Amino acid sequence: MQKSPIIPVKQFKNHENVYQGRLNDVDVIFTKNIDIGQSVYGERLVKDEKGQEFREWNPHRSKMCAYLKKGGKEFQFTKDMVILYLGASSGTTVSHLSDIIIGGRIYCIEFSARSIRELVQRLGNRNNIIPILADATQPGQYRSLIPELVDLVYQDVAQPEQAKLLIDNMRMFLKPGGWFYIAIKARSIDVSQDPGIIFKRQEKVLERAGCQIAETKDITPFSDDHVMIVGVHENN
Repeated sequence: MQKSPIIPVKQFKNHENVYQGRLNDVDVIFTKNIDIGQSVYGERLVKDEKGQEFREWNPHRSKMCAYLKKGGKEFQFTKDMVILYLGASSGTTVSHLSDIIIGGRIYCIEFSARSIRELVQRLGNRNNIIPILADATQPGQYRSLIPELVDLVYQDVAQPEQAKLLIDNMRMFLKPGGWFYIAIKARSIDVSQDPGIIFKRQEKVLERAGCQIAETKDITPFSDDHVMIVGVHENN
């Protein structure tokens, strides 16, 4: 087993449980690993001078990391919060959020049985993750599996009605005044229109549903034709 390199690591901006350092002369974002010795998706592990282990957060594999690398200003994740994650896939971004919200919980909704199996295999040692095999367009089907309101909803489901999917879930599960993050993929909504027009249209859908948008950030080149929209949902 290859020994993890030791490098200087410091907090990334003022973001709780997110760190930065230089690895092979490149600025890298890290999260502190709560499953020591385990790499989830092939990301590199490093240690600081105190022996604490950190996981490289790859912006090409995680849209949340891409948002941070592109200078995204809104970081609403705290160590004890409860998150509903729509479109968890096999757990890449989920794993880093698990490192960040150490004492909280992440309800992970994923429609693909194969992806949810991979998530369980990769993240089974993390006790703050609750995987749920379900269709995120049908929140009523998993309402009984989420017995509490959540602090934040994160949505990464590439489909034509992305904003509506988010709104339906926020109305059912999000606390009043809770935050949301949604990674909008233009080409999944309409391949024939300019992405900028599509993004503006999705913003309008969110605003009509009572959302206050705090930031819209283009995350190219890490994810082409994507933006991350961050905001607060006031109208439950």
